Amino acid sequence: MTSTAIERAVRNVIQDMHTNLGQDLTIDDMARTAMFSKFHFTRAFRDVTGTSPGRFLSALRLQEAKRLLVDTGFSVADISSQVGYSSVGTFSSRFKACVGVSPSMFRELGGFTPAIETDPAGDDISSSNTLRGRIALPEGRAPGNCFLGLFPAPVPQGQPVRCAVLDGPGSFELRDIPSGTWYVLVHSVPYGYEHLASGTGDEDVVSVGRYGPVTAHADTLLLPVEITLRPVESLDPPVLMALLDLRTNARERHAA
Repeated sequence: MTSTAIERAVRNVIQDMHTNLGQDLTIDDMARTAMFSKFHFTRAFRDVTGTSPGRFLSALRLQEAKRLLVDTGFSVADISSQVGYSSVGTFSSRFKACVGVSPSMFRELGGFTPAIETDPAGDDISSSNTLRGRIALPEGRAPGNCFLGLFPAPVPQGQPVRCAVLDGPGSFELRDIPSGTWYVLVHSVPYGYEHLASGTGDEDVVSVGRYGPVTAHADTLLLPVEITLRPVESLDPPVLMALLDLRTNARERHAA
């Protein structure tokens, strides 16, 4: 089977996930939609998206929960049920672990967070390094603030090991990177769209980029990297973590 056919099958499954977020979708159900064996489907899905079908579905459910928390008045219990959770406690715990704040706090803050805490797993810097690089924006894409984070997997959820917010595409530096294997993930929206909470907006607005895996060892110089942003698309796992509210910076920029 060609890579195009495999990608089309994965897109069909992701569309089915969107349609049935509140349903109990199993790997067998997804494999039937893709018309693959269960083993082949799981491997193909991970190759195309960078993560497993189960984790991707969970991310879509939490992304929809984020939207409902900001755009509707449904209770947290109602929202947890709508996105496929039978226990509001399990939903709230999972939401906080992936987004960084509780559902009620996410709603109160309008879909943002006052601060991004880094993962305590990255506190050991006895064998640290520095990663330098540049974020490039293709012609035709509108520039904007760029969030970049260092994660243990190619999915922007949970606490990053290191992170930075840039005023726009350009050079970056992440210091004190602990030994390990990491992915650099970038999320950007154009100036004037700072009101969009993470995980919202389509390919006309949101730009994303990814680099990795990057393996850091003690006393080993990391080579500079270049990350070219591109439009977000359906195959990209959603950005679950709550991002900083940059609207104050935007107002100051426009005033200047």
